[in-house]
Amino acid sequence: MFKRLYDWTLALAESPRAPWALAAVSFAESSFFPIPPDTILVPMSLANPRKAWFYATICTIASVLGGIVGYGIGYLLYDTVGHWLISLYGYAEKMEALRKFYDQWGWLFILIKGMTPIPYKLVTIVSGLLEYNFLLFVGLSVVTRGARFFLLAAILNKFGDSIRALLEKHFALFMVLIVATIVGGFWLAAHFF
Repeated sequence: MFKRLYDWTLALAESPRAPWALAAVSFAESSFFPIPPDTILVPMSLANPRKAWFYATICTIASVLGGIVGYGIGYLLYDTVGHWLISLYGYAEKMEALRKFYDQWGWLFILIKGMTPIPYKLVTIVSGLLEYNFLLFVGLSVVTRGARFFLLAAILNKFGDSIRALLEKHFALFMVLIVATIVGGFWLAAHFF
């Protein structure tokens, strides 16, 4: 089963639609979707390591644009969609403490959380909800998301062939690690956000 999934992922990564799929997942992950773009970025970069920088650029731009939508959800739609998403992740009762923290440390919060497996959509929605400076939010998003994706691209560009060989042998473990990272990110967000 995992071998078929691996082959399908690489085939998708090599298809002409792959950059659009990468952009869509990157955009959605920053505003409402729980799956990180790394799940597509890694196989695409392994299929063509020289394009890893291009793919990191797509991820960064789409993620920041999705982050702007997430900011808008928090800023404009908190009473409906935003509140539902924040409640879904268990943060509704923590908002006042978060507001005080954000006043002093919002910039650092955005930079650090953008690099972690903690879902970035939480950062974007909360930033809008707390009316964090929009231009600063966008600038910090470019820095933190770009750093995350370009660091991954650098690793995949340099060690792509070795990583691909490891993935071909241990793809099931890779999938377990991705799921564990997603679940761990939500758990960390629930306990330390």
